[in-house]
Amino acid sequence: MALLEVKNIHSYYGNIHALDGVSLNVEKGEIVTLIGGNGAGKSTTLRTITGLIKPRQGEIYLEGEDILPYKAHDIVHKGVAMVPEGRGVFARLTVEENLDMGAYIRTDKDQIKSDLEFVYELFPRLLERRRQVAGTLSGGEQQMLAIGRALMARPSLLLMDEPSMGLAPILVEGIFDTVQQINKEGTTVLLVEQNALMALSIAHRGYVLQSGEIVLSDTAENLKNNETVQKAYLGIE
Repeated sequence: MALLEVKNIHSYYGNIHALDGVSLNVEKGEIVTLIGGNGAGKSTTLRTITGLIKPRQGEIYLEGEDILPYKAHDIVHKGVAMVPEGRGVFARLTVEENLDMGAYIRTDKDQIKSDLEFVYELFPRLLERRRQVAGTLSGGEQQMLAIGRALMARPSLLLMDEPSMGLAPILVEGIFDTVQQINKEGTTVLLVEQNALMALSIAHRGYVLQSGEIVLSDTAENLKNNETVQKAYLGIE
């Protein structure tokens, strides 16, 4: 049984048919990436999985349980956390207060403390700035904070929406190294990323979205070597 199964999802923004029969699955322990151009439906797919958008048709299962009836906050309780596009940190709260907000659904205080220490090990810069107001952090630091906050929910499935957006190349490499480390620690990752080459370099499998439809799915290695993918998304002629 897959950790996540998305079957024939149709999502809309008003009359705009944003997802036209999207189906995908994510197995436990995988990094799976969604690639595609702007407006392809990548972020909409994540928003639909998390309950922020309710599809008009289709099914979504988490460990075999139908999660479509649940509201977004209930889906967090089920083990799904998202690092949103644009980071979405609480600008007026400190770094540590933001991380505490990530653990708001939990009551296991000893484990929360342990997970906070793990986040600080993962991102030493956050430890240095734990008393600093989040709105004053750099873009890279805010991205670290957004990832750390999501991890504080202790998700079984971590959704990441454009984690490299707006970051300098050297910071992008660090973020993707972190994604791999998180995955090695046991968290399954579904990654939406504009940097398709970097995403395919760390993913196990990938899906290509075009105009709200899945047009290709394969191992990440095969997608990297696919001539159509190379021309359309990897900048290789």
